Amino acid sequence: MAKTIVVQQIGSPIRRPAKQRQTLIGLGLNKMNKTRELEDTPAVRGMVAKIPHMVKIIEERG
Repeated sequence: MAKTIVVQQIGSPIRRPAKQRQTLIGLGLNKMNKTRELEDTPAVRGMVAKIPHMVKIIEERG
């Protein structure tokens, strides 16, 4: 079974640069407090690292 992480959006994309908004959309997040379970890959970790002020990792599974 592949490792997964649960990511929650904690910041609003309002008045943020377009690249940060697009990163949220790429992670599947578009509303405050929404959570997604994503595969733990270097690409996903890199996306989370670009916007640490807008998302938090709740749980790591696997």
